Amino acid sequence: MRNLPYFIVDVFAEQKYAGNQLAVFTDAGNLDEKEMQQIALEINYAETTFILSKEKVNGGYDVRIFTPAEEVPFAGHPTIGTAFVINHVFENNSAKKIMLNLKAGQIPVEPIEGYYWMRQNNPKFGNNYDIKYTKDLLDLNSDDFDENYPITDVSTGLPFMIVPLKNLDAVKRASVDLKRFQSHFTNNENAARAVLVFSPETYHSSNDINCRMFAEEYGVVEDAATGSANGCLLSWFLKNNYFNKNEISVSVEQGYEMNRPSLLLHKGKKIDEENFEINIGGKIQMVAEGKWY
Repeated sequence: MRNLPYFIVDVFAEQKYAGNQLAVFTDAGNLDEKEMQQIALEINYAETTFILSKEKVNGGYDVRIFTPAEEVPFAGHPTIGTAFVINHVFENNSAKKIMLNLKAGQIPVEPIEGYYWMRQNNPKFGNNYDIKYTKDLLDLNSDDFDENYPITDVSTGLPFMIVPLKNLDAVKRASVDLKRFQSHFTNNENAARAVLVFSPETYHSSNDINCRMFAEEYGVVEDAATGSANGCLLSWFLKNNYFNKNEISVSVEQGYEMNRPSLLLHKGKKIDEENFEINIGGKIQMVAEGKWY
């Protein structure tokens, strides 16, 4: 582990020192899994990524993603943040499309007018939960929930429980009861190990949705900006006709409770009941580069 080059970027950030922090190692092919996990824990960001080689495989770059606790097959802000670094380091900032080979499959990312957009996998919809059950998981009251819409597990590569709430006050008060939540996914087959809560009430009127995401089981108590979870949220919007349209473009704010304001852009289309186009975009800010000794 000598002189490994790495970069720090802020993802889904309109300016530096906002959004979600990411460390990207650009020459990590000689690291084993244990070393990657140790580095991710040392950095202690929500995720750290490792580009295994500058050489493409099947048209894409092999990348592994680690939280402080474990490797994950897919995550949103690491995907577009890593694509940004690849474009900067390997592609002379001229790439039209960057393909990442992840455990969840190959994910395309496109730089368009200062934003990086990723096309996520077709969503899978899982377990549904009632309000009486979910309110105890999140330490909320029954009347905090929007009873017109379902509470559902959704995955585009990593599953999240999507929870519709009525207002910003309920989003602010939400907190995961860790002991109950551990029991929840232990007792529910294929249940999501992370939860996203949202409401149509926002801090800024220019945005459409406010959300928060909790994933303590992955070593992330709360995340400042979660591209994978927002892909699931976009899928949920389309599946449940939340905006009364089969094709939508919305802006979602996240991270305000952490003093890391973030902006995630959604563009999606419902093709039919089983097939969707799911695109999540945002800006990335370069913060630092260095060597890991």
